[in-house]
Amino acid sequence: MDYQNYIDGRWVAASDGKTFEQRNPANLEEVTGHWPKSTREDAKQAIESSHAAFADWAAIGVCQRAEYLSKAVAVMKGRAEEIAAILTAENGKTLNESRTEVGSAVREMEFQIAQGVAMCGETVPSSTPGVFAYSVRRPVGVASIISPWNFPFNVPGRKCTPALISGNTVVFKPASLTPKAGKAFVDVFIEAGLPPGVLNFVSGGGGTVGEEMITNPLVEAISFTGSTGVGKGIQQSAAQKLVRTQLELGGKNPAVIMEDADLDKAADAVATAAYACAGQWCTSTSRAIVVREVAEAFNAKLLQRVQAIRVGDGRGDVDMGPVCGSHQLQSIMGYINIGREEGATLAAGGNRLTTDGMDQGCFIEPTVFTDVQPEMRIAQEEIFGPVLSVLVADDFDEALELANRVEFGLSSSIFTKDISRAFQFLEKTEVGLTHVNMMTAYREPQLSFGGVKSSGHGIPESGKTGIEFFTEHKVAFINYA
Repeated sequence: MDYQNYIDGRWVAASDGKTFEQRNPANLEEVTGHWPKSTREDAKQAIESSHAAFADWAAIGVCQRAEYLSKAVAVMKGRAEEIAAILTAENGKTLNESRTEVGSAVREMEFQIAQGVAMCGETVPSSTPGVFAYSVRRPVGVASIISPWNFPFNVPGRKCTPALISGNTVVFKPASLTPKAGKAFVDVFIEAGLPPGVLNFVSGGGGTVGEEMITNPLVEAISFTGSTGVGKGIQQSAAQKLVRTQLELGGKNPAVIMEDADLDKAADAVATAAYACAGQWCTSTSRAIVVREVAEAFNAKLLQRVQAIRVGDGRGDVDMGPVCGSHQLQSIMGYINIGREEGATLAAGGNRLTTDGMDQGCFIEPTVFTDVQPEMRIAQEEIFGPVLSVLVADDFDEALELANRVEFGLSSSIFTKDISRAFQFLEKTEVGLTHVNMMTAYREPQLSFGGVKSSGHGIPESGKTGIEFFTEHKVAFINYA
């Protein structure tokens, strides 16, 4: 089927008529759709549409904007199963994982709508008699939203909702691997009656559509989730125009397992966070750092759980689906070969799966490397797939040092019953999201989400900072004396 862009309230083809294919990663022979290979001119038209719609959208007031967005959430709930099927066909994750993603998008949106309705400034006493002083928050204008393929429905909800509820208009580019999930997101707003131009949707490449969305002078805010390399490039371009950026980037997230940990719970949490969504989430556990005293026992429990993971088409009764496309498959298999060459022990997995009808898909065994040294590439670089590196530390201090010895700083966990060590870890772990006796991927929408170091930049998403990024302060002084 051929799909189109959504610009100024109308579905339109790319200006030059070119398209690209999206294929199901569980079966690469299955084409799920043909999408506009849009040009910079297409993106420019979408931006101009958003700019033209901004004044009216900002002027209608937050309560009326909340009505539109709440209708969209209601539509989303009614279409949840349909949307989940789209996610699985494009991304490969299991249907249960896709249903969870849709539910997460609903919760993110409901929280941000409530935040928008309660959005207010502050009043403060003035040092001058007869002067009333206050501040308000105002929308910035056109926001460029560039979302990833790993959570192609939840992330747009987390970004677009605070932008829209606070009065901004949006140009939204989905990842080219998951454009139909992006369209499904836009469809719920169309059914909710969102005015033309308030939310525009353009598919295409980062070097064309993405570049225009970053450099166009009408864009006032850029929110991006993706690789660290691309994020740094966006920041460099945006800095030339003093445009605010919100960058949610890569991770190399550690789970530290101490000698007093509940090893069964730790093994469950690590296996879940390492292999859910085929390891393709930025907060997944990619390193387990285990105190030597319990390393053998923990590894045995971990391997038992990993070997029980059923891999297959996400539409079936399985625990893990394929990775999202041929490029990702090649990249992950390349890292598995690097791990072997570096001398790590391949304790589980390591192979592409081609049996039982998986020969046309992008399936990889859940993989565990042990005897991993901290300077190995598999311990330092983001693999973004079902590959876990297990490192051994002599004590808490070394475990903490190993956890921090990477360029990334997104998420971490420690498993221990010692409250003193738990709080020391919480204080000293160099991340934006941390946990005690919980998996690295756990988060809730009422608290901010963002990384440090090479894992993020700018005001974090979600929580109270979700709207903060898309608004600017205005301060007023009134002399009434």
